[in-house]
Amino acid sequence: MLDQTALSSDGMMTVHGLTLSYFTGKLEAYLRVKGVAYRFAEMDTAAFRRAGRATGVLQMPQIEMADGTWLTDTTAIMADFERRFPSPSLSPTDPLTRFASLLLEDYGDEWLWRPALHYRWSFDEDMTLMSAQIARTMLRDVKLPFWIRRQMILRRQRRVYLAQDGVRQETIPQIEALYLATLDAMEAVLATRPFLMGERPVEADFGFFGSMFRHFSSDPTPAAIMRARAPHVMLWVARLWATRPEDIARAPLPGHVPDDLAPFFARIAGEYIPYLAANEAALALGEAVVSYRQDGVGWRFPASPYRAHCLAALRRHFGALEAEAKAQAAALLGSGADVLADENSYAVPPLSGSANGKPLDRHWSGTALEDKT
Repeated sequence: MLDQTALSSDGMMTVHGLTLSYFTGKLEAYLRVKGVAYRFAEMDTAAFRRAGRATGVLQMPQIEMADGTWLTDTTAIMADFERRFPSPSLSPTDPLTRFASLLLEDYGDEWLWRPALHYRWSFDEDMTLMSAQIARTMLRDVKLPFWIRRQMILRRQRRVYLAQDGVRQETIPQIEALYLATLDAMEAVLATRPFLMGERPVEADFGFFGSMFRHFSSDPTPAAIMRARAPHVMLWVARLWATRPEDIARAPLPGHVPDDLAPFFARIAGEYIPYLAANEAALALGEAVVSYRQDGVGWRFPASPYRAHCLAALRRHFGALEAEAKAQAAALLGSGADVLADENSYAVPPLSGSANGKPLDRHWSGTALEDKT
C-alpha cells in the first residue's frame, strides 16, 4: 500500500481529471490494477488552472499528493509507481519484452490520439453528446447558459483537434484506416489471450486503453464499429477495467515478444517513428508546423516538443539494451531502429512553465486549454 506521506488526510491521493478523458481513464485503470487507492475529482476550469499552476503544464489527469507535490504525465506516473510500489509488477523484467511494452505504450498513447479525436468531433451524434457532457462537467463553473458553453466546447474542439491537427478530407481515410487496422490486429491477439502481451497487463495494455476505453468503446460511432468488428477488444476493455491485484497474483509477466504483435511494430516503423523524426526535424529548425507525406498524403500539424521528448525516451530505452536484445529490437523495427539509434538528436527542453510564467499545454507549447478529452 501507499506510504502515508503520499496520502491526503483521509488516506487518499487525489486524481484530478474528467470521466470522459482519454488519459484519465488510462491512469485510473492502472491504479485499479495496481491496487493503489485514490479519490477522483472531476475537474472544472478553475481546478484545471490550479493543476497547471502546480505542475507548469495544462493537461489531465494530474495527481495531488498530501505533501503538496503533484504528479503529471501518465507514462511518467506509471514508471514512478512501478518503482515505489513494485507489487504487483506491471512491467516485464525481460529487457527486450520491456522495451517492446514501453514502445507499444508510447505508440498507443500518441498515435491513436488523432483517430480518437476524429471520431469524437467529426460525427454529429458523437460531437453532440460529448460537447454536452463537457459543458456539464468541465465548464460547470463558467457563468454562461448551457447552450453557449456547449457551443464554446464544440467550436474549440473542432478547431483544435480537427482543423489544426491535420484532420482533412485528404487525411481522413488514413485516420479511419488506422482505427480499423488497430481493431483487427488487437482482435486477433485478444481472441487468444487476456492481455496484449500475455496473462498479465503491462505498459502496452495501458497505452492502448485510454483511447479504447474513453473514446472508441464509448463514443457512438467508433463503439458501433468495435462491437461489430472486434468483440474481443470490447471484452478486453471491460476486463482491464475490472482487473484487481488479486486477479493477476498468479499470472506470470510476459517473458518474450509475441509474434502476433508484428502488425503493430510494422505501423510503428512505417508511420509513427517517421512522424516522430519529422516532428524532431521541424523543432530543430525552429518551425512551428510539421509537414511531411505518408503514403502519398500530405500532413501538416503543430510541432510538439512533448513528442520530441517521447522520441528521446524511446532512444534511451533502445540504447539501454544489450547487444543481442538491441539486435532483436532492430529486427522488429527495420529502418525505424536507425532513428532510435541516432545519437545526434534534438535537445529536448525540460518541462517547465513558459517565459511569461503561464503553464504550457500538453505538447509543451503555448498556453491553450489542452485537456485531451
